[in-house]
Amino acid sequence: MERALFLAERGRGRTSPNPIVGAVVVSPEGVVVGQGAHLQAGGPHAEIIALAAAGDRARGATLYCTLEPCSHTGRTGPCVERITAAGIGRVVAAVKDPNPRVAGAGFAYLRGHGIDVAEDVCADAAGRQHAPFFTWVTRERPFVIVKAVASRDGFVGRPDVRVQLTGPEANRFFHRQRAEVDAIAVGSGTVLVDDPLLTARGAYRARPLTRVIFDWRGRIPAEAAVFSTLDAGPVIIMVTRRAASERSSHFAHLTSKGVTVHSFEIRSLEPALAWLASRDIVTLLVEGGPALHAALAEEGLVDRVQWVVTPKTLGGGVAIAASIVRHADARLPSTSRQLGDDVLIEFDVHRINRSDRSH
Repeated sequence: MERALFLAERGRGRTSPNPIVGAVVVSPEGVVVGQGAHLQAGGPHAEIIALAAAGDRARGATLYCTLEPCSHTGRTGPCVERITAAGIGRVVAAVKDPNPRVAGAGFAYLRGHGIDVAEDVCADAAGRQHAPFFTWVTRERPFVIVKAVASRDGFVGRPDVRVQLTGPEANRFFHRQRAEVDAIAVGSGTVLVDDPLLTARGAYRARPLTRVIFDWRGRIPAEAAVFSTLDAGPVIIMVTRRAASERSSHFAHLTSKGVTVHSFEIRSLEPALAWLASRDIVTLLVEGGPALHAALAEEGLVDRVQWVVTPKTLGGGVAIAASIVRHADARLPSTSRQLGDDVLIEFDVHRINRSDRSH
């Protein structure tokens, strides 16, 4: 199963809105005779690739897969039928698929056709790997990763000038992360101060990168750098209907350049995230700033926090969102890694139950 989880990572950043999945076929003698990973939405599933590699050696073998095999017809046919036809004797799965079109039906089909099924093997590791997909399916919104970079004295920047806090190692890490997520989000304040491109640089990205800007009051000028990067992927502006009406010519100009402008009655993030989920945005990386981080936390919409602590001191400026500090103080299970001179601390705020909507 650990090998299957490792294989699944080959699809990261390539399969949305499908999950990343790995599969391994092991003969009765304990020999790996086939393996595979789901690499692209609409492409063959991991189980099908592993079975094809195994060929006749799949008969009587054990199939290890990181997610319950599908039992419905989507862009591809049901995996359970191919598993049965291949003569697999046993299926070991990490977790059940919460998708209502599966949700145990795959296991039931396999057992109904005489195949032994074992569940919940390496379930915790698989649950973390599938957390974005599970959130998208069960909560009907993207999996929200809040990234906060702070100086040693607790400031994320200055209110009127761009400040570079992270070193080259951390920058490379986060550009690779940009290459994997479905979308990046920032607030209007970040755009006004930093004027970022919001692109993945120095890292290969298989699909266009969606950029989401929460500009409720319509403050961002049409000359912002991000509007010159539409060749890298869509740019979406979230505004209130009042702002859209009061600055209709401004937003009409942005629309003519290819920017998507979507308006909401009130400044509430939950309907905005639901709208993004309907556009197959499964993972949303929120890079700035503190006001947007705090608003997401207040509505209970933060799933994972990435807190980067740098050795630099600013002596004043814009403070890190208090909600990030509170999450850290809650002593949630966390991991840390050194990125050059910087330290990345990660912790999950919501732990997705594999079969329901509970935290």
